[in-house]
Amino acid sequence: MREPRPHEKLDVWKRAIDLCVGIYQATGELPPDEKYGLSSQMRRAVVSVGSNIAEGAAGGTIPLYIRSLRIARASLAELDTQLEICRRLTFINDSDCEQLGEQTEIIGKMLTNLIKALKKK
Repeated sequence: MREPRPHEKLDVWKRAIDLCVGIYQATGELPPDEKYGLSSQMRRAVVSVGSNIAEGAAGGTIPLYIRSLRIARASLAELDTQLEICRRLTFINDSDCEQLGEQTEIIGKMLTNLIKALKKK
C-alpha cells in the first residue's frame, strides 16, 4: 500500500472531496439546459477547491501554499454564490442547498485557519 500524499492527510481536502461528490450529485438534477451553464460552472468551482488544496500541499514555499489555499477559498465563494442562484431558481431543493452550504462554510473556515497557521511559520 502506498504512502498517503500530503494533501490526503488534510481533513480540509477530505471535506472538499466530499463536497465535490455532493455537488456532482446535485448538479446532475439540474435542468438539461443548464448542463453548460450553472452545472458546468459549479463543477469547475468545486473541483478547483480540492485541486488547489492538493497543489499547495504538494510542496514548495509557504507563500505558494497560502496562495493556493486562497484560490481554493475564492472558488468556494464562487460555489456558494452559485448554490444561492440554484436555490432561488429552485433547481436544488432548500434542504440540499442548506446542507451543501454548511459544507462550504465549514471548509471555508478550515481554509482560513490553515492559512493563519501557515502565516505563523
